[in-house]
Amino acid sequence: MDILRQKRLVQLFLFFWVFILGLIAQLWLIQIKDGYLYTCLALEQGSRWVALEDATRGKILDRNLIPLTGEKWEDRIIVFPMAVDDKLEVSLDLAEILGAEYTTIERYMEGGACYLPYNITPEQSKAIRRMGWKGVMVLPVQFRFGERTLASHTVGHLGKISSREEYLDLIGQGKKVYHYSDLVGKTGLEKYYEQDLKGSRPQRAVRVFTDARGELLGGPGFEVEDQVEDKERRDLVLTIDSRIQQIVEDVMERRVAKGAVVVMEAGSGDILALASRPGFNPAHLEQNLGAVVEESFFDRCTALYQPGSIFKIVVAAAALEEGAVDFDSRFTCYGEKENLIRCWKDGGHGDIDFLHAFTDSCNPAFARLGLNLGASKLIEYAGRLGLNNQSITGYQLPFDRRQDLDLIGAPYNLVNSSIGQGPVLVTPVQIASMINAIISDGRYREPRLVKQINKNGGSVAREFPADTGREAISPDTAGKLRRLMELAVDEGTGREAMVTVFGGSAGKTGSAQVGNEKGQVNAWFAGYAPRDNPCFVITVLVEDGRSGSESAAPVFRDITEQILRIE
Repeated sequence: MDILRQKRLVQLFLFFWVFILGLIAQLWLIQIKDGYLYTCLALEQGSRWVALEDATRGKILDRNLIPLTGEKWEDRIIVFPMAVDDKLEVSLDLAEILGAEYTTIERYMEGGACYLPYNITPEQSKAIRRMGWKGVMVLPVQFRFGERTLASHTVGHLGKISSREEYLDLIGQGKKVYHYSDLVGKTGLEKYYEQDLKGSRPQRAVRVFTDARGELLGGPGFEVEDQVEDKERRDLVLTIDSRIQQIVEDVMERRVAKGAVVVMEAGSGDILALASRPGFNPAHLEQNLGAVVEESFFDRCTALYQPGSIFKIVVAAAALEEGAVDFDSRFTCYGEKENLIRCWKDGGHGDIDFLHAFTDSCNPAFARLGLNLGASKLIEYAGRLGLNNQSITGYQLPFDRRQDLDLIGAPYNLVNSSIGQGPVLVTPVQIASMINAIISDGRYREPRLVKQINKNGGSVAREFPADTGREAISPDTAGKLRRLMELAVDEGTGREAMVTVFGGSAGKTGSAQVGNEKGQVNAWFAGYAPRDNPCFVITVLVEDGRSGSESAAPVFRDITEQILRIE
């Protein structure tokens, strides 16, 4: 009997300690792990406030910690209707000062605390301050998006939660607190990193405390909180350089109505600029509504296109690596009279060596090379050079299944594939990574867009290491390809891409037929500069252009010369 009693005491003792440990764990979760969250919720319940920032979110920064969103500060009228003594009189006077409709101001006076959506002049600001209305003040508000946001397709845009399904999805992703009035990421990095960027409280706000019934408490009144630490929000640090991004976008505004430009740091694979046109302004989304909305929000940098003669780099890499050709190998081109595939040069190139077949972008020569190599070799080398890898470190977009290199091996596809037409589809980012492999002695590296995620205080929360790479082709083959691309600019179709200062440039043109009645093409130029110790890889795509040499190569030259001046 004593033994049974001892067992029961031991069991009771164990049950007691399990209960205590569970209670301690729950208290740790509430007070330590999630303590900050509950503190913010308690503050939210016990006060009324107006955030002095339009979006309670972390920043999206370039590699030098400069915000890409172009954030700005503007004075706004802050209104706490529950504190206003005579709403009618204040509404009438405010309407007169602002030159606004009285009924519009009156609606704000009947709602919750907010700032009014009016740009106000210094004179209007002084007039409102002179009135000394209780519950009405003028304070600077920080707006996330300025008049010129850089890399808008990559950064993305914000919008209010539009449905119950979206709300439930957001709260199901983590422990962040959401309200239907919150601005959340709708596209780009804003959406991809929503759970990191979302903050729990504004860093700047004007606040007044209330009792349990929501009535204003006596005491100090309105408090302006400044530089409050928000432990929940995170800042994204990208590989993009805002100086280079600005140059690219300025050139595109002048020269590219529709297309994409990718600038990559030579060697590392870090993306320094991503620009797509037509673009949009995240600060004024209403300007992008209408028939062209899909065009404006479509990011061409990561979209699939036929590469045209840019793909001849892959064919050349396979042929040189496999020993199928050397620079002196001979071909015959009959131009428009070719039975296999006609050349862009109607009169043909006649008897031509491989060196000049590349620099002059001879279609029949590369079609024959493709047939000699076979589909399996083209598929293999396209994969080695990353043309089947849509991944970007820090920004993993859904895989577009239209990209399928195996289609090169389908019946009747090999000839067209050898000149970058038919089923061959690539993105401008992939082309830049391929060129980067060639100038890196054949070592392919996955492109990187996000370097790290920082805590609100600036310390690193998470890092995205650069890819160390893998060998795609031999250094000898890579060196020969660089020689070919140099000659393409010196003597061939890429002459308009020649940078005559800062060590010269090299690259390859491409002209992919669109197939419309106007005979337009998607024009490409992909290359690097300087020739010795390259610093930058640049890929240019101009939709509905004339040819790579006429439409894309001059854009490459313009951008390259300006970027090299920075360095």
